[in-house]
Amino acid sequence: MDVRFINPFVKSICNTFETMCSLPVTVKKPEMKTDNGPTSDVSSIIGFSGDAAGSVALHFSFDTASQLATKFAGIDITPEHDDFADAIGELANMVAGGAKAQFQGVDVSISLPNVIVGLNHNLSASKSVPRIIIPCDTELGSFIVEIGMILTKQPAGNVAETAGALS
Repeated sequence: MDVRFINPFVKSICNTFETMCSLPVTVKKPEMKTDNGPTSDVSSIIGFSGDAAGSVALHFSFDTASQLATKFAGIDITPEHDDFADAIGELANMVAGGAKAQFQGVDVSISLPNVIVGLNHNLSASKSVPRIIIPCDTELGSFIVEIGMILTKQPAGNVAETAGALS
């Protein structure tokens, strides 16, 4: 996966949760996904198309997702609440949109979020697209951001200026 996609996601994760939930996020070192994990109870997936194609998924436990949705909405939102999936989907939408806005020389569109709610599920992805997982910690719990992106068109501009990832 092109490292130019990592920094925009890291920045967008921090910005989204700090701005929308007043919640600082500790982002751990990104790593290659090597198995079918992680398993989670709630996942929100956003697709990318255009000059780059792929997806980003946010994976949560029920407890963490509920606490984040509650903090985001300002009302008690449990997985049974009618607005639970919308709240989790909107957080993923903001992470994806914030990252997309930082992509340099790459024109992409994002899909509407899809939210999967189900105990201990995992998402299987194409083996032809490398996947990165970014573990994240907050005072309300941990979550994982999973990114799989490939360039479908060579970006405009000087690639060397944008190729760096946070450590």
